[in-house]
Amino acid sequence: MKVLVAMSGGVDSSVAAKLLCDEGNVCIGCTMKLYSNEDAGISKSHTCCSLDDVEDARSVAERLGMEYFVFNFSDDFHKKVIDKFIDSYLAGITPNPCIDCNRYMKFDKLFSRAEVLGCDKIATGHYARIDFKDGKYRLLRAVDTTKDQSYVLYSMNQYQLEHTVFPLGGLCKDEVRAIAAQGGFVNAEKPDSQDICFVPDGDYARIIELHTGKMAEPGDFVDRDGRVLGRHNGIIRYTPGQRKGLGISFEGRKYVLRVTPEDNTVTLGDEPELYSRYACISDVNIISGEEVTAPFDCGIKIRYRQPDKPTHIVPYRGLLIAFFREPQRAVTPGQAAVMYDGDVVLGGGTIVRDTPELREFAEKYMAEHDI
Repeated sequence: MKVLVAMSGGVDSSVAAKLLCDEGNVCIGCTMKLYSNEDAGISKSHTCCSLDDVEDARSVAERLGMEYFVFNFSDDFHKKVIDKFIDSYLAGITPNPCIDCNRYMKFDKLFSRAEVLGCDKIATGHYARIDFKDGKYRLLRAVDTTKDQSYVLYSMNQYQLEHTVFPLGGLCKDEVRAIAAQGGFVNAEKPDSQDICFVPDGDYARIIELHTGKMAEPGDFVDRDGRVLGRHNGIIRYTPGQRKGLGISFEGRKYVLRVTPEDNTVTLGDEPELYSRYACISDVNIISGEEVTAPFDCGIKIRYRQPDKPTHIVPYRGLLIAFFREPQRAVTPGQAAVMYDGDVVLGGGTIVRDTPELREFAEKYMAEHDI
């Protein structure tokens, strides 16, 4: 089998490449150049961390006797990931750019390059598994649940699963590092990246202001009744559930409940007000390719580092409404809601704000079905 291996320069993708080579596959390594120093707010005079990653990936590829390429996808990454990231925050939505990167870069652009190179499959260092059952490919959680990345892969389809390999799905992180050390890889002890790649210092607002050329406009903190509580420093600095960094003190703890770009306000409240009984989900992908035409029960995750929660799913006018068996904290527009049946990822979509119409439907449904 001929495999195009996405190599980020980290230990995971390096070990994925080694495992595939050891199995006798013909492997080609590649690194995707996704952004420039300027995109990440780094001075041109500094060596960008992405260049160090390229050299680490190249070193491993050479050690394994693999061909190696660097693909410049920076224009597409800017349009489909960075611009969407910025537009979302300006609209009061909290995006997940890692999901968009997987969707539009790794499992779109990279597939195109694999076809050109005559590769049968692509491989990445994601911690997830793929199997084939009852005529369908399935995406499953990794064996190491502490490293499982199936949440960010929910947008994959049948063709992509058929032509993708996740060599690390059955391994634990300690095993991966041990394999890298035994292979003499330069990145065997390299720390895992924690930040969004184009926001290396975690300061999202700075990156948004850099790209837009505008400082975020201050506005009012308000309560649910519209009473002004103080001034905020721009809606791009706030997300539902946030308590720290408000820049204003209160008697007792206050949390961000809602960000409203229409009037440039941030609504604050007490923690019990953060809990929701349902979520509205758009841009839905069902991995099996089947259409959701009837209600069903499943587990759902509304953020990456969270166990899935028992949920009742109801299709409604092109959306899915997820009714939680127990109210969930800080249901955040822009984040992914991913559905599970045990270890199997059913699919997912993007949480959106409810509307008066959706609210009326949800409240009526909950009353009629005793949810």
